[in-house]
Amino acid sequence: MEERVGQNSVPPAGSIDKYKILDVKPMRSMIPVFSMSPQAPISGEYPSGFNPFFPFGGPQPAPPRVAATPAPLRAYRAGETSGFGSSGTKKHGASYSKSSKKKYVDRTPVVYTDMGFLVGITPPLREDGNRDVVNLILMTFDALRRRLCQLEDAKQLSTGIIKRADLKACNTLMSKGIRTNQRKRVGVVPGVEVGDIFFFRMELCIVGLHAQSMGGIDSLHIRGEFEEETLAISIVSSGEYDDEAEDNDVLIYTGQGENFNKKDKHLTDQKLQRGNLALDRSSRQHNEVRVIRGIKEGVNQTSKIYVYDGLYKIEDSWVDRAKSGGGGVFKYKLVRIPGQPSGFSVWKSIRKWKSGFPSRTGLILADLSSGAESIPVSLVNDVDNEKAPAYFTYFQTLRHPKSFNLMQPSHSCNCAKACAPGDLNCSCIRKTDGDFPYIGNGILVSRKQLVHECGPACQCSPNCKNRASQSGLKYHMEVFKTTDRGWGLRSLDPIRAGSFICEYAGEVIDRVKLSQLVRERDDDYVFDTTRIFDTFKWNYEPRILEEVSTNDSSEDYALPYPLIVNAKSVGNVARFINHSCSPNVFWQPVLYEENNQSFLHVAFFALRHIPPLTEFKYDYGISGAEGSSAQKGGRKKCFCGSPKCRGSFG
Repeated sequence: MEERVGQNSVPPAGSIDKYKILDVKPMRSMIPVFSMSPQAPISGEYPSGFNPFFPFGGPQPAPPRVAATPAPLRAYRAGETSGFGSSGTKKHGASYSKSSKKKYVDRTPVVYTDMGFLVGITPPLREDGNRDVVNLILMTFDALRRRLCQLEDAKQLSTGIIKRADLKACNTLMSKGIRTNQRKRVGVVPGVEVGDIFFFRMELCIVGLHAQSMGGIDSLHIRGEFEEETLAISIVSSGEYDDEAEDNDVLIYTGQGENFNKKDKHLTDQKLQRGNLALDRSSRQHNEVRVIRGIKEGVNQTSKIYVYDGLYKIEDSWVDRAKSGGGGVFKYKLVRIPGQPSGFSVWKSIRKWKSGFPSRTGLILADLSSGAESIPVSLVNDVDNEKAPAYFTYFQTLRHPKSFNLMQPSHSCNCAKACAPGDLNCSCIRKTDGDFPYIGNGILVSRKQLVHECGPACQCSPNCKNRASQSGLKYHMEVFKTTDRGWGLRSLDPIRAGSFICEYAGEVIDRVKLSQLVRERDDDYVFDTTRIFDTFKWNYEPRILEEVSTNDSSEDYALPYPLIVNAKSVGNVARFINHSCSPNVFWQPVLYEENNQSFLHVAFFALRHIPPLTEFKYDYGISGAEGSSAQKGGRKKCFCGSPKCRGSFG
């Protein structure tokens, strides 16, 4: 989650000449990257093995010749370089030409099939979305991506291995009309909130936040009163250039364009064209520009998480030389519009907390688990003076679990190392009909009636992906005091959809004991699998991939017996997860076996991407059992604040 942060690169007064980017006519060849018509022909370069799709290109007419209008202040015309030559000295009007090489481009047309009805996307919602639609689109994308990864792992695709499941998933959804906010706009994108995180650039495209799949500057071509203009509407600051941040609300953004030719070591200048020209226009028009920050993901320094940091305006622009010693580059100073929720600033604060300086405000305990978890669980209260939750014994799994005999004899796997997806010689994989339930990083592919994991008697290695729910916490958890719901649970780390969060640990009880707790109004920490839970769809739609749906794809749980867990006296961090009628976490029954006995567990997984310091919430459900608190009028008032709030739960 680290990002290089430097000082303001604005040159001090008098150090070098400051050349303002001048008034130039726009390049009329600039058109939005998103095609406004899904039937538009596609062309342009595209990663090998994939057909092009709408965010990667559209019909690109040759740019008309623009007359070389004299600049009013001795500087640049559209298309000219920033003016630093290879020697590093300023050269007015300097430009470089390169011989162009023709490349073969696959121009196979994409057949557009409107299948938005499969996930509830109507043509109006495709143009303008809302929060529910954005969440639905992102869940649909990630569900499809997970399925493609699963097929790739098992090598079941007849077309060969998919190297980039995210590209394939986005290509499929775009070509079938499953997207939203297709209409480009300046300012707020309906349904996208400041602080939202994205693990793939393709996610930015399908929700209309940033149409460029690879470019850092997205623009909008508009017609003014006297002429046409191209305005910048969003940028992605991913660290590829010398972008710097003065503080949480200021970004020094470097223009686009190579300034170093690796082949002949020749230094070249950026040109005032395309995205750079759009940014220059926006600096004059003072329109709002959406800023997405690319942050390196934890220990994996090759991947990034993209954080939407809200709306900025360009306050200044100048020409500078690249820090690497390359040619001249354009610099733009963007300042965040006040009054917006926290975005990138949250990440910077977390980075300081993890480093141990400064001390965390409201920190009560560094590790609530007292060493039981491999990653400490902090306890924080910056709301009131309460020092800690009621006493309980920290325990990582179930106490006194109930087992049952399997109908048919079961055999533990004898895999030499980790179980391999698609290996039908593995007895554990055969239980799931060959579909390995997890992909990389232990991410759950789909909700199942039951997920069968490798058990203690299996010969596979402890780091086998099919033990995802048995390896303890993987994130820096934090128990914190909420303003109106008691204690809650959140993470200092970003969490990807489908990631394992924790098991619901505690003491297994029977129905008689539960009835007693209900009568005594002492069932606040009880998890009951027999409760009635709202149905929802999380898995991918098989028809999108032209697969045949089977009964095995059902998301309705099929438990071998009821499981009731009381975490009041014994439990783990799961006991602090609060209720919500619009949850971001769901529970999944998991089985693993030992000595022909099977044990049922309740595991929590992320319903969608969860930003750092976002509270975990799941649906508690409604009890329908005889003698329950619900039937006695003992339902609890809900404070989730969701537009879909039922008003009560329990």
